[in-house]
Amino acid sequence: MNDILMARVLFGTTMGFHVIFATLGVGIPLMILAAELFFHKTKDQEYQIMAKRWTKAFAVLLGVGIPSGTIAGVQLSLLWPGFMEVVGKVIALPFQIEIFAFFLESLFMSIYVYAADRLSPFMRIVSLSLVAVGAAASAILITNVHAFEGTPAGFRMESGKVVDVDPWAAFFNPGFLVTAEHVVYSAFMTGAFVIASVSAVKLLKKKLTGQEQSLHRKALALSLVIGGIFSIMTAFNGHTSAQELHKYQPEKLAAAEGLFKTQPNAPLTIGGYTDPVSQTVKYGIEIPGLLSFLAANRFDEVVTGLNDFPKNEWPPLFIHTLFNSMVGIGILLIVLSLIGFIWNFVTRKRSFPRWLLWMFVASGPLSLLSIEFGWIFSCTGRQPWVIYRVMTTAESATKTGNIGMLFVLFAGAYLFLAIVTVLVLRYYFKRHPLHLEYGPDTIDLS
Repeated sequence: MNDILMARVLFGTTMGFHVIFATLGVGIPLMILAAELFFHKTKDQEYQIMAKRWTKAFAVLLGVGIPSGTIAGVQLSLLWPGFMEVVGKVIALPFQIEIFAFFLESLFMSIYVYAADRLSPFMRIVSLSLVAVGAAASAILITNVHAFEGTPAGFRMESGKVVDVDPWAAFFNPGFLVTAEHVVYSAFMTGAFVIASVSAVKLLKKKLTGQEQSLHRKALALSLVIGGIFSIMTAFNGHTSAQELHKYQPEKLAAAEGLFKTQPNAPLTIGGYTDPVSQTVKYGIEIPGLLSFLAANRFDEVVTGLNDFPKNEWPPLFIHTLFNSMVGIGILLIVLSLIGFIWNFVTRKRSFPRWLLWMFVASGPLSLLSIEFGWIFSCTGRQPWVIYRVMTTAESATKTGNIGMLFVLFAGAYLFLAIVTVLVLRYYFKRHPLHLEYGPDTIDLS
């Protein structure tokens, strides 16, 4: 394995680990805010308990997300010095502003955690709202640099030097809005389904008090509604993302769908795998014209195929499988949320059947998998470029070597952090069982 591939593997492993905590760090604050709002509207103590317990879990996840994010930042400079040179001259703004977004999030989360019993209901809502805003802003600002990699703007390269820099044009690059929407919607969706998964696990247990069953049913219903709303919004944003790829990164769209020949009425291919020899997607199901419609809202739109590009600029063809997996999970989550909504609010049955609960259990891990698939698809599908049509990954990579040892050390650190996170969460909630929350010590905000 050469040093460039090793650097990609190391940074990919770091981001694969960090993105879990970063995503939940955006999604869970919205769930806490929703529980607080329901508590103040209904005066139902169980929503207050949800908010309190979810906050404890969020604090643990935030404690891991901060160091893993710091590691990712350090690795950017160590592994990709060529890229970071351009970032420092052109698009440093998101990194600078993100510091203030994180400050906003951490400050008001501290206020909410440590001064809950001293705050009025209005100020509790304000604090949580600012936590959610700060978390979402952090995610948007960091992923804006990723958007810039795919749709660079605000500078030119002349004789290997950066010239004509316009930081605001780089900041508001063509991919900014689509990427910002996608990262926020998908994070809100994932945070909701992870909580749905936990609630479903609890409801599968046979030894639950009536109070515990009631709380977990409400938590599951709330998370399914929020998860369903944002899974649908993520799907609509995916349509916009396809149009952006068609306009700015056509070979990435072609690789995602295994399209080799430029054509109108281009088919959308579901499933299968891309075979470069036969230049087809084997075992895939083609829906005529649908790719053209996704690309431009018209079935006769001409979609560019891979054969219009040099082979050394083709993205890896396995991204078709990643794209299908991401979309397939998204559709499944929409279906699950609709089933849950109908079962809970239309038929008004008091409990979910066990087979459906098991499907809800799977929704959390599946939503995290879709985040991982989407992140890998987005980054790998841009290859061989680190900045599209400006700088290749090979040009940006470090030349120092000895990356294999770094990979072993960091992989060990991530494994350690993952184990510690699970143990801390289990220890805390085992020491603080749910039934103890129903008591005189519960904060009365009514």
